[in-house]
Amino acid sequence: MRGKQVSGKTIFVLCLASFLAGSLFTSQIWTQQSQSNEARIPNMPNHINRLEAMTQLDCDHKRKLVEGKSVDIIGEVTKTHQAIESLDKTISTLEMELAVARTSQSGTALLQLPLEKASNHSLQKAFVVIGINTAFSSRKRRESVRETWMPTGAKLKKLEKEKGIVIRFVIGHSSTPGGVLDKAIDAEEEEHKDFLRLNHVEGYHELSTKTRMYFSTAVSIWDADFYVKVDDDIHVNLGMLVSRLARHRHKPRVYVGCMKSGPVLSQKGVKYHEPEYWKFGEEGNKYFRHATGQIYAISKDLAAYISINLPILHRYANEDVSLGSWFIGLEVEHVDDRSLCCGTPPDCEWKAQAGNLCAASYDWSCSGICKSVVRMKDVHNSCGEGDGAVWNVDL
Repeated sequence: MRGKQVSGKTIFVLCLASFLAGSLFTSQIWTQQSQSNEARIPNMPNHINRLEAMTQLDCDHKRKLVEGKSVDIIGEVTKTHQAIESLDKTISTLEMELAVARTSQSGTALLQLPLEKASNHSLQKAFVVIGINTAFSSRKRRESVRETWMPTGAKLKKLEKEKGIVIRFVIGHSSTPGGVLDKAIDAEEEEHKDFLRLNHVEGYHELSTKTRMYFSTAVSIWDADFYVKVDDDIHVNLGMLVSRLARHRHKPRVYVGCMKSGPVLSQKGVKYHEPEYWKFGEEGNKYFRHATGQIYAISKDLAAYISINLPILHRYANEDVSLGSWFIGLEVEHVDDRSLCCGTPPDCEWKAQAGNLCAASYDWSCSGICKSVVRMKDVHNSCGEGDGAVWNVDL
């Protein structure tokens, strides 16, 4: 305060210098902050552009889903449904194979099976095994089948190898093994190589037992998707049959046939009399729904089930009723396929002309083709699909 007074000019110069120094310092601070912000949020417009692009893509995707054809959506749903069915069948198959393995290895099992059956690697792979139920007295019926819808010789082997379709006449042995009847079948087998021999004594009243033994034997030889039983007086279009079965190949536990529910006959002496009629309720009741015995198919799981439980499956008087009873308490899909029970001409002929080819034809009045030895060829000529049809089926 007591110092020398400063002139006004000096004060002015000092103020000007302070102002310039402050301006320079402030400019540098703002520059550093700007650079710092740019480093922390690089290229903000690019982020905004990318966000807008992603939003646009999402909108476009949703718009396409909405505007897409319904056929594509249905197709995806169908594929998903088929995948689920296939997985369900795979699980069911594994469960059945595990049961077979356990049965094979258990000394106290209900049925002793060979150990190799526990593994499908030892079995012959096939799509379908068709067992033609026949008898010792049916040589002419077998010949009528060989001359019409069933391939023979090299064609039979080719069908088995290339298409996975196995066809065999199914028969057991006589009450005197090694007798004349058995030797006749042995000679016929040597000639045609188209028999499946069962460890079973033949007899009309033993059909339920024979059916059990057929499926048990077949599943121990062939690892097939389906096993078919058909009588030797039925006309079959092989191409149509396998095409119908292929629709269900991804489903577990399938039972395919012409489903019926006939009356339980309690009166003795009549055809199809049921001695155990009392089990089905009051007189006049009907059987549970089951496939008619002329022809039917079951999936591999059900054939394995029969094989595993062979000794404890009850046998009723009628073979088709017995089979139906084995499945009635299980989770089984019953497929009522009317193409498996067409009539003989003119019925199957009219259907063929209308484009509804039959898989099997017979006469209800005879439970087969009446006089099949004589008429099988006429039915084949009128209602057959053609010899090349089965080779064109995609399996």
